[in-house]
Amino acid sequence: MDIVFGPVLSRRFGKSLGIDLSPGCKQCNFDCVYCELSPAAPVSGQSDPLPPETILSALDEALRQHRDIDVITVTANGEPTLYPHLEELVEGLKPYRKRARTLILSNASTITDPRIAQLLRRFDIVKLSLDCATPRCFQRIDRPEGGIDVETIKEGIARFARDYRGELVIEILVVRGINDRCEEMEAIGEFLRTIRVHRVDLGSVDRPPAYRVEGVDYARLRELSLCLPPEIPVRITTREGVESVRPESYTETELLHTLSRRPLTPEDTAILMDDASRERLQKLLESGEVEKIEERGVVFYRIAPEKS
Repeated sequence: MDIVFGPVLSRRFGKSLGIDLSPGCKQCNFDCVYCELSPAAPVSGQSDPLPPETILSALDEALRQHRDIDVITVTANGEPTLYPHLEELVEGLKPYRKRARTLILSNASTITDPRIAQLLRRFDIVKLSLDCATPRCFQRIDRPEGGIDVETIKEGIARFARDYRGELVIEILVVRGINDRCEEMEAIGEFLRTIRVHRVDLGSVDRPPAYRVEGVDYARLRELSLCLPPEIPVRITTREGVESVRPESYTETELLHTLSRRPLTPEDTAILMDDASRERLQKLLESGEVEKIEERGVVFYRIAPEKS
């Protein structure tokens, strides 16, 4: 039973060491159609939870072996905020924050609980899932335990974002035929533009899912990213279907138009653009019409503010 796993090298967060709060089995209040774990009925809490002392002891041992960790990531085979000793665990993580940032990956279902929200505010980075912003789509893709609805989740995220001073990252995972329409992205975008969000990670199914669903390719994710507000940094995280994208030639005018619609990462430009286009992009950088910004290890090209 591996409580601590990794390290995993992440372009977004650096070298990460993971903590699994439910290493023995899936324990989640969602049964998402894209989950890589086997289907399981949603639950409202964990059974047979590990003592926090056991988890912290395993972390301490792992950190003795891996001293150059950037991030300690709290997750679970399921939803980590269902862990009943989360408060004790968060308190126990305090000494480790001197050497690594702390991150938690949550489906946002419990963010409406003031106690949970207060605990999440003690993490340096909070990554919340929001696959849909409309009730029917939410029920189809996330398959939550009864009584959980997306409007309440959105209200909880908005309250959390008002007082949270760390990095709030929203993750959207796209499933073909469910939330792969621009209307669904626009609904999410209308909500996100009302809160302070550090970044959106937009991805799709890239591991064998629990149910018979399919993901979408990079080209479609790029199209969907244009349906989100341009002021929100969006990082396309999947590389499924990248080989089907044919690099194109962009004039300087086309480059500026493209970047005005959505900033691009270097990975995006490598996929979308041919060599000549990337040379033109470099000239735009040198002229000051385009700028390169970095947000916690993720680089974006965008129109320089004085040029927009």
